[in-house]
This record gives sequence, structure tokens and C-alpha cells, in this order.
Amino acid sequence: MIRSSLTPLAALAVLTAIGTSPASAQSACGPREQLVKLLADQYKEDPVGMGLSQPGQILEVFASSNGSWTMVMTMPDGRACLIAAGDNWEMVTRVKGSPV
Repeated sequence: MIRSSLTPLAALAVLTAIGTSPASAQSACGPREQLVKLLADQYKEDPVGMGLSQPGQILEVFASSNGSWTMVMTMPDGRACLIAAGDNWEMVTRVKGSPV
């Protein structure tokens, strides 16, 4: 499945599906549990990486076997925000000791 970048209209559809009001569509945020379920059910995306961004904020990348991907920032209160989405995700393994 090919998926273009997450547009404001697509973000609104995601937020509607997870029960967030349209007024907050501009920020594309909602409860993490519901967002993760939506990504798994609709796009078959699962977590493939994560890291600490700011104290208490976690950045996660979700990807599917067909190449779609989504970046999500989760706040300490459990609210998650869509950062970016796209296609052609590829896992890269760095060989230990090799230059970047």
C-alpha cells in the first residue's frame, strides 16, 4: 500500500477515528493507546524504533512490512502527536565500527 505524507485532511481523519475533536486537528494529537491501535489496524504498522527527545517525551517510529511509516511523539501525560508519515521505510543495520 502506498501512502503519501500525512496531510491535514488525513490527520483530521485519524483524529476523528481516535475520538479527538476537530478543533485539535491542527496539532494532530490524541491518546497514545488509540493512535497505536489505529496504526496497527489500518496501516499494519508496529514500533521499529524509539528514543528520548525531551525529558519525558518519547519519539517512536512505526513501520509496516509494505514500507509505510509514521513518526509519533508521546508526551508524559500519554498524549501522542503525529509528527510525519510516508512510504518506502527501510531498516538499515549499521556494521559495528564502520563510519556513519
